[in-house]
Amino acid sequence: MRQVYLDYSATTPVKDEVLKEMIPYFSEIYGNPSSLYTLGLTAKEALEKARKQVATFVNAADKEIFFTGSGTEADNWVVLSTADALKNKGNHIITTKIEHHAMLHSCEYLEKHGYEVTYLDVERDGRVNPETLKAAITDQTILISIMLVNNEVGTIEPIKELTAIAKERGILFHTDAVQALGNLTIDVKDLGVDLMSLSAHKIYGPKGVGALYIRKGVMLPSLIHGGPQENKKRSGTENLPGIIGFGKAAELASENLINHIAHCSSLRDYFIEQVIANIENVTTNGSMEYRHPGNANLTFEYIEGEAMLLYLDMVGISVSTGSACSSASLSPSHVLTALGIPVEMIHGTIRFTVGDFTTKDDIDYVVKQLTEIVEKLRNISSVSNKKGW
Repeated sequence: MRQVYLDYSATTPVKDEVLKEMIPYFSEIYGNPSSLYTLGLTAKEALEKARKQVATFVNAADKEIFFTGSGTEADNWVVLSTADALKNKGNHIITTKIEHHAMLHSCEYLEKHGYEVTYLDVERDGRVNPETLKAAITDQTILISIMLVNNEVGTIEPIKELTAIAKERGILFHTDAVQALGNLTIDVKDLGVDLMSLSAHKIYGPKGVGALYIRKGVMLPSLIHGGPQENKKRSGTENLPGIIGFGKAAELASENLINHIAHCSSLRDYFIEQVIANIENVTTNGSMEYRHPGNANLTFEYIEGEAMLLYLDMVGISVSTGSACSSASLSPSHVLTALGIPVEMIHGTIRFTVGDFTTKDDIDYVVKQLTEIVEKLRNISSVSNKKGW
C-alpha cells in the first residue's frame, strides 16, 4: 500500500546526512564531553561545533544556545525559572490562548502557586493584536511568551511588534519557535526576543533534543541542577548523538531554507486549491498571508475529523486532527476554539502538513482518496441524511 506522510508538523524523518553524522557518536566517539582525556575532548569539540551550527541558524552567539531534552523542556525552563527569579518584582505572566500545552500547562501550574496569568485572545486568523498585548501589561508583569508560529493552524505572529512593546516596559519576551525553525528565516536580533525555544525533530533531526536561546545579559536560573554542563545552566551528561544530529540538521536546513519554503508553500497551495475544487463545504483555518509554508488546516463540514483520519490511515495517509501532543484528546482544539470556530466544525478539522519529501503525486493521491472518503462519510452521516446533503 502506498504511504504518504502529511504530518511534518508533528515530527519529521531524520535525513540520511543527519543520521550519518550521528552514528559515530554512539560507538566510536563515545566519550563524555566533560572528561579531560582525548576521547572526552573530541566529544566536547563536536558538541561545540553543533552549538555553533544551531546558533548560526538563528543568528545567535554560540554561548547563547543551551541544549535541552526538548522544546517542551525549554518552555518549562523559561516559565518556571523566570517566575522564581523575578517573584520579588511581580507575579504576572502574559501568554495567548493558542500556545502549545508546554506553555499553557506550565502557566496553569504557576496559577496554582499564586501567580496570575493573562491568556490573550487572538484575531479570527490566529494573530495577536499588539493593542491587546499593550492593554494586558501591568506593573506586575515579568514575562511575555507568545509563539512565533502556531503548531495547529500555522499562523505566524507579529513578534517584532510584540517584542517592541515588551522592551518599552522592560519585560522579558520569550517565543516558542519550535514550528518556525526551518520554515522561516529566524534572526533573534531582528526579532528582538530575549528567549527562544527550539527543537531538532521538526527540522529532520532526532527526537529528544532541543535548545533554548538565552540572550546575553538575561539571567535565567537553572531548571535542572547537578553538574556543570551547559555552562552550569543545564546539568546532566549531554545527549551527544542527538546534539550532533541537531547541529547537522540545522546546517542542512539553513542551506536548504529558500528551496524548502518554495517547495512546501507551492505544494500546500496546490493541495488547498485541489481540495476546494473537488470537495464542497471546506474552509481554511488561520491566516493565509502570514502562514507556515507547509500547513493546511482544513475544516470539512458535516463529518468527524477522527473518522477521516482513520479512513485516510487505511489508505496509507498520515495526518493529524490537531497538534500531535493533543490529538488523542476528545476535547475540541483549544486553538480552533480561540479562533471562534464552532465546536461542530472543530470536530471536522484536519491538519495536513507537507515537507521536503512530499511530491505533487503524493498530493494528487491524497486529494483523490480524501474526495472519496469525504463523500462516503457524508453519505452515512446522520446529520447529512437529516439535512439532505
